This record gives sequence, structure tokens and C-alpha cells, in this order.
Amino acid sequence: MNITLIGMAGAGKSTVGRALAKRLDYTFIDVDRLITEKTGVPLQVLIDKQGDSALIRFEEEAILKLGQVDKCIISPGGSVIYSEKAMEHLKNMSKIIFLDAPFKNIVKRIPNARKRGIVGLRDRSLKELFEERIILYQKYADFSIKIKGQESIPELVEKIIGLYFEEDT
Repeated sequence: MNITLIGMAGAGKSTVGRALAKRLDYTFIDVDRLITEKTGVPLQVLIDKQGDSALIRFEEEAILKLGQVDKCIISPGGSVIYSEKAMEHLKNMSKIIFLDAPFKNIVKRIPNARKRGIVGLRDRSLKELFEERIILYQKYADFSIKIKGQESIPELVEKIIGLYFEEDT
């Protein structure tokens, strides 16, 4: 089985995901990296040249191409929840854990949000996106982990392992 971490940019999906993969001896899959490798451009350039829908489409394609991997920690971009196909595929192949970080933490971790490759920032503020997305993250999540900001990465990793393996027993 696999674990997929969802949440806003800046919630810690990649950082926690890498540590979790190392701790469990799983493979770490960074979907944003798969997209930049395929397109040859940073996510923000992709959005600037082709629009938000292009990034969502590339993300969906990358996730659907994962097929039936096993023992992986998957870290998709924060906009993955805009693709029902991608989310259904992830739901079928993994436990989905929402890293629920408060807005103030997100702002601190991504001060240059407009250069980060975040879908939706052309039309809405980061706060508006946060409020829109939180509902979708909760909809798709098997589990949510409230992040206060004081937790260490190892503490978050152990919390996820506890949820993941408790569910399997």
C-alpha cells in the first residue's frame, strides 16, 4: 500500500514525505518534479505560458501514469484536488493524508507565492485559495493531521505511521 500526502503548498508534503519514505524504506514520488521533468520548465513558467488548466492536466496525467505502484509515498501538488480522476486514482492506490496546516504557517513558508507555481493565484488571493481548497482536501482525505507548526518532522512522521498502520490492523 502507498501513502499520499495532500495539502496546500507550504504544508510540508515534500519535506514530511521524504522523511516518511526514508523511515518506512518506501520510494518517494514528487509529482511536481515529474511534471517539471516532462515539460522541461518550472511550474510557474508552465502556468504563465499555458494556464492553470495545463498544470492540472499534466498533474492528472502524471498521477494516472503511476499505475499500481507499491510502498510509495506520493506527494502531489496542492492543486491535485481539482482533478477528480487523479484523486480517485490516488484513493484506489493509497491512503490519503491531509497535512492540515493553518494559513499563517502557509504564508510564512511561501512568502513568494506568486512565483511558486500555484494554480488559481491569477484570479484569487492565497487566502481565498486556502479556504476553497481546505474543503476539497477534507473531502478526499482518509485522515487529517492538524499541524500547529511546533512539531518536528520526526514527530509528524511518527503520527502518520501511527494512523497508517493502525488502520491496517
